[in-house]
Amino acid sequence: MSHEKFETNVIILIIGILITISIGGLVQLVPLYTMEQTIEEVDGMRPYSPLELAGRNIYVREGCYTCHSQQVRPFRDEAERYGHYSLAAESMYDHPFQWGSKRTGPDLARVGGKYSNDWHVAHMIDPRSVVPESIMPGYPFLAEKDLGFDDAADHLGTLRVVGVPYTDDQIANAAADLAAQANGEEGDTDALLARYPKAVVGDFDGDPARVTELDAMIAYLQMLGTLVDFTTFKPEMAQR
Repeated sequence: MSHEKFETNVIILIIGILITISIGGLVQLVPLYTMEQTIEEVDGMRPYSPLELAGRNIYVREGCYTCHSQQVRPFRDEAERYGHYSLAAESMYDHPFQWGSKRTGPDLARVGGKYSNDWHVAHMIDPRSVVPESIMPGYPFLAEKDLGFDDAADHLGTLRVVGVPYTDDQIANAAADLAAQANGEEGDTDALLARYPKAVVGDFDGDPARVTELDAMIAYLQMLGTLVDFTTFKPEMAQR
C-alpha cells in the first residue's frame, strides 16, 4: 500500500507531517491578513477615562487579576451568574487584557453598577464586613494614599501609540477630566461625558477633600461591563 512508505520511513513521515501542518497553518492565518479588523465593532465601546485608567493601573499593580477573571465564558451557568458572555471588543483597549483563568473570587467583567460606591469602600477596606466568607485581603491603604497620576496625559499618549484611539482633545484634557470625574459637580462633567460617555461621576471613596487611589479603583470597577447595551446588542453573525 502507498502509505507504507510513510509508515516505514521516518524522514518521509516527518516531511509529510511538516507539509500537512504548514497547509493547516496557512489556511488559518492567510485569511486574517486579508481582513482590516478581526474584532467585531460594538456600539458603546470607548477607551478608559483618565480616572478609570488610573484605577486599572492600581488593579494590575495589586495583582487583582490573580484571583478575579474578567471573562464571562459562553456557557449557560456563567451567563446566569455573571451576565452576557464577554465580547472581544470589550477588551480591545486593554494592555494587558484581564481575562484570567482563576477565580478565587468572582468574575468582575460585569461588576459595574452591581454595588454602590459605599459597598465598594467597605469591601476594599475590610472585605469581611460585607462578605463574611471572603478570604480577600483588605486594602485600607488605598483610601489613605493620594492618587499620583500627574502624568495622565503621557499615559494616554503612550496608549495611543499602541493603538488606543485617544484623541488630541482627550490627551490635552486628561488632568481636567480626571478631576471632573472624581469631584463631580466641581468639574466640567459635561465635557467629560462628551469625551467618555457613561463615565460614572462622583466622590467614590466618601472623602470629597482629596482624590485617592480608592477613588480611582472604584471608578474603574464601576464601569466594568457597563458600556455595551446588551438589550439591543446583536452579534454580526446572527444578522447574516
